Amino acid sequence: MKFNKIYQSQIDDHHDGMIHREAVRAVILSKEKILLVQSSKRDYKFPGGGIEEKESHSEALLREIKEETGYIHGSVKEKIGIIVERKLDEYEKGKVFQMTSHYYLCELTNQEAVAQQLDPYETELAFMPEWVSLEEAIRQNERLIKQGEQNSWLKRETFVLNEINTLVVKCKCLTPHFAKVLT
Repeated sequence: MKFNKIYQSQIDDHHDGMIHREAVRAVILSKEKILLVQSSKRDYKFPGGGIEEKESHSEALLREIKEETGYIHGSVKEKIGIIVERKLDEYEKGKVFQMTSHYYLCELTNQEAVAQQLDPYETELAFMPEWVSLEEAIRQNERLIKQGEQNSWLKRETFVLNEINTLVVKCKCLTPHFAKVLT
């Protein structure tokens, strides 16, 4: 695994339990671009989301890639990192919400796509898939962070983009065989 990080808001020791959510995120690189989802706030995030009951990480990843980007033919390679986020839950007073995001290298086996199948909040944020350079995605997300933009994924995704960029720079290449490059 290439990265493992915990983000924790200030939480006192007196809380009424924890709510756990497991999520998966796809890292899809091709040529000199990465496939991300851009919102109407102009930030970039990795395709991915929550794992449904009885769903494997691979099944969840392929479903989320299809829903958020429309691409229907992909494969899951290997896990490259985990981010754990803990904060007071917004909906259940006194509880801590913990999201564990598992990042996997994935590959599109062809470019065939269908219409996105977005959740209501994703539609509201006008999620659109975009092939973008790592540098541009990092620059845009960092610009939004400096401007005080607060959404639940901006710092997490920017950290991961920087980690991936560091790995790519270290090997000075980006090939169709990126799984070998980043592992």
